[in-house]
Amino acid sequence: MVIKEFVQEGSQIILHTDGEICNEKRELLHSKGFEVVINLFIDNLRNYDSPLLHSIGLELNTKNDRNKLINILRTICEYPLDQIADILPQNDYLLQPSHRRELLRFVEMLYDFWRSFSRFMVLHSQSGSSSFDQRPYRIFNETLEALTHLVRSVYRDTCENITGKHPRIYRQVAAGCNVGIIVVPMKTVFSDEYQNILGKVPFIRQVWIDPPLIIDPPMNTRTGQFQKVDKNPLLGLSLKTERWVCYPAKVGNLIIFVYFHQHFMNLGCSLTNLFELATDEQIEAGPDALYLYGVPSSHLSDFGDLPTIFYDDIKNNIMVAAVPQEDRFGYFGYIKKMILTLHNIIMMKRGLMPYHGAMVHLLFRNNQAATILLIGDTAAGKSETLEAFRSLGKESIREMRIIADDMGSIERVDDERVIGYGTEIGAFIRLDDLQHGYAFGQIDRSIIMSPHKTNARVVLPVTTIDEITCGYPIDYVFYANNYDVVDENHPVIEQIHTFSEALKIFREGAVMAKGTTTAKGLVHSYFANIFGPPQYKDLHEELAIKTFQTIFNAGVFVGQMRTRLGIPGYETKGPEEAARALLNIISGEKREN
Repeated sequence: MVIKEFVQEGSQIILHTDGEICNEKRELLHSKGFEVVINLFIDNLRNYDSPLLHSIGLELNTKNDRNKLINILRTICEYPLDQIADILPQNDYLLQPSHRRELLRFVEMLYDFWRSFSRFMVLHSQSGSSSFDQRPYRIFNETLEALTHLVRSVYRDTCENITGKHPRIYRQVAAGCNVGIIVVPMKTVFSDEYQNILGKVPFIRQVWIDPPLIIDPPMNTRTGQFQKVDKNPLLGLSLKTERWVCYPAKVGNLIIFVYFHQHFMNLGCSLTNLFELATDEQIEAGPDALYLYGVPSSHLSDFGDLPTIFYDDIKNNIMVAAVPQEDRFGYFGYIKKMILTLHNIIMMKRGLMPYHGAMVHLLFRNNQAATILLIGDTAAGKSETLEAFRSLGKESIREMRIIADDMGSIERVDDERVIGYGTEIGAFIRLDDLQHGYAFGQIDRSIIMSPHKTNARVVLPVTTIDEITCGYPIDYVFYANNYDVVDENHPVIEQIHTFSEALKIFREGAVMAKGTTTAKGLVHSYFANIFGPPQYKDLHEELAIKTFQTIFNAGVFVGQMRTRLGIPGYETKGPEEAARALLNIISGEKREN
C-alpha cells in the first residue's frame, strides 16, 4: 500500500497517498496502515484496562509482543488456525478452545474499532491530462471500492480460519474508506499576500462518497454570531499546507474557496452534498471570497473568546473569513453559515437583498405555477412545511423545484418584479421534527450528523446549480412564525396588506429557539438573518425598503405563516396544517404557467 501518511484526527483516520493502494490481501496485511490500526486498537484496550489484553495469551507490553500478535494475525488470515502449530509452533496454545474464542473476539473488536472511525483517503495528484481527477472511475473509484472488498475479505477470512466455519449471514458494511478525494495543485488569481499563505494548498477536484455516511462531530450546536473585524485575520498567518485542502464551492453565482484543516475533514467533505465543486476555469479565474476553517487558535487570539470572524478586504475586492481549529467549533453550522454570510454580504454590495429562508417553484397538474418564498430563522419550520406541502399536494403538484433551502437573494427588476435565487444544491435538515419519509426519501445519498443527539441533522442533495441560479419571479412571500398559537384572531396564514406592517414583522425576526444554537426561548434577529444583514445594517435597510416596495408594487401575496414548530405537540401537526392552508390559498388563485 503506497501511503504517504496515516493520520488519526480524533475519531477520523486519513490516508494520504499518491498512487494506487494495495490490491491483494498479503499487501494489505504487510502495510504500514495495518500495523498502525492494530497499535491504535491495543492502545485503546489499554486505556480501558481491557481483560482482552491478557486473555489472548500475550501481555502486549512491549513492541516485540505487539509484533508477535501482528504476525499471528497475518498468518491466520492466510491459513486455518489448526495449522498454526506447523507454521508458528510457539503459538500452538491458541488451539485451546478458550484462547480460540478470545482470539476471535479480539478480531471482531478490532474490525469494529476500525469501522468506528470516519475514514478518508486523500489522493495527491498532479494537474494535466494524466491526472487522476481526469479519469476518476477507472483509477480512483475502482481503487476505493476494491479496498472495501479487500478489508471485508481479510476480516472474513481471518474469522473463518479461527472458527473453521463459514458464516450464514454476510453484511456488506462499508469496511474501507467512507470518503475519497483527489486533490490537485492549481493556479488561481490571488494577490501576493494570499498567494504566499495559500498558494501551496491543493484543490479538491473529485469526491467519492459511500453513503449514507454517518459522522459524529464534536459539537451539535452553534454559538454566537460571526463578527466583522477591522484587521485581516490572514495577515501573518503561516500554515502547514500539507494539512490543508481547498473545497472551491459554487455558492449561488459566487465562487468561494473554502480551505479546511484535516482536523475538520468530516465536516469539510460534507460540503459535497451542499455546494457543487467549481470548475477548473472558475478556479483559475479566482474567488469572490476566502474562508479558512481550522486556523491555529493562537493566531486568532487577539480577536476575543469567540473568534468566528470575517474581514472586508476592500483593497483586493474580496471577503475573508476564519474560524479556529478547536473542537468547540466542530459543528457543520460553522462552516455552512460562514460561507452563506460571505455570500450575503457580497450580494448586498451588488444590490440584491439576501434572505434567510426556503424557496420553491411549483408546477401543478392544471398548468398553474407558483413560486413561494418562506422567510424565517433556523428551526422556524420552513423546510418542514415545504416537505409536508410536497406530501399533501402530491395529487395536484406535477413538479416541485427547490430553489433555496436556507439562503438566497432577491433581485429587483425595473421596480416591477422580484426575482429569487438560491445558494445551495443541498439541504441541512433537522431530523428531530421530521416525519418518516420527509428526509428519508434520499437517505441513501445522505450524510447524517450526530443521529443520537439533540439537533441531529442530515445533509442531502435536493436540487441543481442550474435551478438555484436561473432566477424565478416570486409570487408569494411568507414570514415563518413558529411560536404563535392559532385561533380566531390568528389564522394559520394571515395576509399582510401594508408595506409598513410587512417590514415591521420581517425586521423583528421573532422565532422560538429549538436547540439548533445555544439560544433559548423567544428570540429576535434583524430580518431573521444574523448572517450579514446586522453587520451591514444601513446597506441592508436601504435594500429591504426598496425590495419590499417592489414586492407590493408587483402584487406579490405577502403574509405570515404560523408553523407552530416551536410549540410542544405541534412539531408535525403545525407544518402539516400550514402546508394545507398554503395549498388552499394557491388553489384559489389563477396563475398560468
